[in-house]
Amino acid sequence: MTVMNNLSFILNRSHDVEFAERPIPKLSSPYNVLVGIDYTGICGSDVHYWDHGAIGHFVVRDPMVLGHESAGTVVEVGSEVETLKPGDRVALEPGYPCRRCEDCLAGHYNLCHKMVFAATPPHDGTLTGFWSAPHDFCYKLPDHVSRREGALIEPLAVAVHIARQGQITPGASVVVMGAGPVGLLCAAVSKAFGASKVVSIDIVQSKLDFARGFAATHTYLYQRIPAEDNAQAIIAKCGLGKGADVVIDASGAESSIQASLHVVRMGGVYVQGGMGKADITFPIMGLCQKEVTAKGSFRYGAGDFKLAVELVANGKVNIKQLITRVVPFEQAEEAFKAAKGGDVIKILIAGPNEGVGEFLKA
Repeated sequence: MTVMNNLSFILNRSHDVEFAERPIPKLSSPYNVLVGIDYTGICGSDVHYWDHGAIGHFVVRDPMVLGHESAGTVVEVGSEVETLKPGDRVALEPGYPCRRCEDCLAGHYNLCHKMVFAATPPHDGTLTGFWSAPHDFCYKLPDHVSRREGALIEPLAVAVHIARQGQITPGASVVVMGAGPVGLLCAAVSKAFGASKVVSIDIVQSKLDFARGFAATHTYLYQRIPAEDNAQAIIAKCGLGKGADVVIDASGAESSIQASLHVVRMGGVYVQGGMGKADITFPIMGLCQKEVTAKGSFRYGAGDFKLAVELVANGKVNIKQLITRVVPFEQAEEAFKAAKGGDVIKILIAGPNEGVGEFLKA
């Protein structure tokens, strides 16, 4: 018989981590399921907590399990769960709202002030053996979609939400500032939504080379010149005429944000998806004179995970291309170091119970 454990990767404080057994979660609701975690991706926020012990006012004061980009195998279901069964492979949506406040009832549950989100203090994350979750926040993977792909549904859902905020329509021109994982996925979703021109911008040529083979129709290597000059060069090189219909900033860099407002056309849409400094110098005159629609984007909302799964299932987004390598659970800290170093696009950590699905079928 296979012995299953709840070994967890725990952050005590900045750069102080340990592996320890935690109790296997109990189903606290008849609508919950217990999932054995198979694979977990590393997000920039995970690295930030590991590196600094805090993000803004979210401070790691007690030991916290890291991780929130995960897929796994259902091992137990509550008495009221009808849509899932043991052995089903699922992508996890790692944040659970109250379902009762005005934002939740209006369909904007990502704005819920009582959100419980994995690996956001004081809540534990998914770099563990088992995870208990509401069944409706677990998305069944089609047979031809792997568990490794399932671990990347979470960042893809972020990109879906950003693209929806941008109201991208067929034939649109879209510029994406930043060619990190989320920026790459924003480009891919834009293309899947029908954008005819998708421009990826970054300061690293190798990232742009990858972007061109992944989803971008055009690329531009951002220069150390004024933001407005970069914007003019982007428009000229990529044939954007009077500017792009939609500009997405997935970098959070001040210069990139400034250039975005100079790249977007009159009456266009600008979406801020990347997080950077709390306060920056912003070209507000350009925003006003162009009558630009500016939107923020935070995590994901109703239907975003479902659409993300469908985009992978129907081949619109080849998410497997983003996986640089997979490491065993015991090498989790090495994976964090690699993610911080920037020499990977996406590195996955196999869960301590990876393969539990095969055990359940035996």
